[in-house]
Amino acid sequence: MCIKMKCIIPDTSAVIIGAVSEIAKDLDYPEIIVPEAVVCELEHQANANRSEGHEGLKELQKLQKLQDDGELAVTFKGKRPTNYDIRYAKSGEIDSIIRDLARSEMGTLLTNDKVQAEVAKSQGIPVKYYEQKYTSKILSIEKYFDETTMSIHLKENVPLMAKKGTPGHIEFVQLNEKRYSREELEEIVREILEKEKSDLKTYMESKKEGSYVIQSREYRISIAYPPFSEALEITAVKPVANISLDEYNLSEKLLDRIRTNAEGILISGSPGAGKSTFVQAIAKYYSSKLNKVVKTMESPRDLQLPDEITQYSPLEGNMENTADVLLLVRPDYTIYDELRKNSDFNIFADMRLAGVGMIGVVHATRPIDAIQRIASRVELGVIPSIVDTSIYIEDGEVKNVYDTKMTVKVPTGMKEADLARPVIEVRDFESGELKNEIYTYGEQTIVMDIELVNGSENTQSKSSVDKIAEKEILRKIKKILPKKAKVDVEVISPDRANIYIPEDMIPKIIGKNGKRIAEIEEKIGISLGVEVINAKPVNKNPFEVDIIHTRKQLIIDLGKDNGRKNFDILINGEYLLTATTSKKGEIKIKKGIELSDFIIEAIEMGLEITAIQK
Repeated sequence: MCIKMKCIIPDTSAVIIGAVSEIAKDLDYPEIIVPEAVVCELEHQANANRSEGHEGLKELQKLQKLQDDGELAVTFKGKRPTNYDIRYAKSGEIDSIIRDLARSEMGTLLTNDKVQAEVAKSQGIPVKYYEQKYTSKILSIEKYFDETTMSIHLKENVPLMAKKGTPGHIEFVQLNEKRYSREELEEIVREILEKEKSDLKTYMESKKEGSYVIQSREYRISIAYPPFSEALEITAVKPVANISLDEYNLSEKLLDRIRTNAEGILISGSPGAGKSTFVQAIAKYYSSKLNKVVKTMESPRDLQLPDEITQYSPLEGNMENTADVLLLVRPDYTIYDELRKNSDFNIFADMRLAGVGMIGVVHATRPIDAIQRIASRVELGVIPSIVDTSIYIEDGEVKNVYDTKMTVKVPTGMKEADLARPVIEVRDFESGELKNEIYTYGEQTIVMDIELVNGSENTQSKSSVDKIAEKEILRKIKKILPKKAKVDVEVISPDRANIYIPEDMIPKIIGKNGKRIAEIEEKIGISLGVEVINAKPVNKNPFEVDIIHTRKQLIIDLGKDNGRKNFDILINGEYLLTATTSKKGEIKIKKGIELSDFIIEAIEMGLEITAIQK
């Protein structure tokens, strides 16, 4: 039996922070009874490579050394937790085992867990709540940052690297020759995790087996370790620019749109282009200049914003819960950083349709990509209600601003009036020039580049519209015919296409009194002709071919569509050879023979090399 404060039973939290050895210093040869449940929990954490487990085991080793020096006595007692206890550890099962041991030994429970202390008091168990004394320290990695450093990269046995510059002008440079050992990096990780416990502005944003993501004031720190990565790695990122919206030199027309009409804004750009910097500027503009209530939804919370703007993370690990809270709070604008998964786009759309002004951040390599990503996830008709303004950032500047509106028209590239349908027009905000159209064709959502359509009207190759139409018609026809049936489709004009199928399957496509073909035409929105597949006309018009040089061969490339076909090859209209293309539509000629010499000479003289299908 123990005497009060001469017999200490620590729980896991007290062992991890080193409270046991600290308390023991002030006692005369205390007895420390370590519950087996504590050892089990520390072992589990250490096996998962979590720093808490390793720190706790070091504390137990320290107690053993103190026992060897005659300063205290250490024993291990109590039952080990069952699988049930471990499964429900968060519900307090392991804490209950530790309290039971403290009660039976009539010792003092030592804990750093406020709830554990309060429960022990309510059960009449002597308890010592050890409140850890924290001192705010500057992280050792902060010394590597200056006004131009965007991020630093530490990895085992690799020199320290850093990204320096400004958005759009970034260099990856080596800061020193030192190669860090595993032990040195583990010390840096321990330092970061300790600050997360002591600093109110340092948050654990993500904690999984193999990784931590921590936001420490302006620094976003990602830690990866085995088994997730093959070696311990630390990456710290810090914003290098903090500018106001006025410094972007936006047109008065765009500023007026932002002030009065923009309710659904997508801000896009490639990684490092300056999206976050622009989002911070627009958030501060809404909050300070327009006196709007602004909130953010972030994971992790790495935007640098004034205290007036509250930054929310996923509530209970789920952004849907965060959205539920925000719909009750009703902010004027919500920044959603970043939209990646389907659930992110759906939450963004739901909040916008509920009347909240939304500003979303999206990774994209082209201005249209941001709208295309949301178009593939919501109904076509609601896109203008969700996104009215799309801003593309490149090299830290606003490069493109797009406006979206719904209309009913014949899509560009089609001509017949009966092909009219709802179309989302994406126009350049400043000039009003039509850039893209979004519409449905059959069961597909098409995002059409208008420049591509107009640029292909006067060429012999098929337009993008024709290729999409052929693909959709082919898919519809193959649903009706047997899987192995040979089928081909060719768009003759914007309002007509031919279907080529075996003769014995024509009645199946036509249907009784032409009913089936009429249904297909109605769904496709284009007239269809049905012909026997062997009767498909061969293109007898000569067309220019591509010549590819390799070390040993000349490759005449006629395109995959012309695989396994016979062609005459002509130089300046004069016959050179007849050959059958490969499956990829290529004719290969060995260098050094007379034929290859003729072709090389023709290329050097600028003569036209063409092909005609036989």
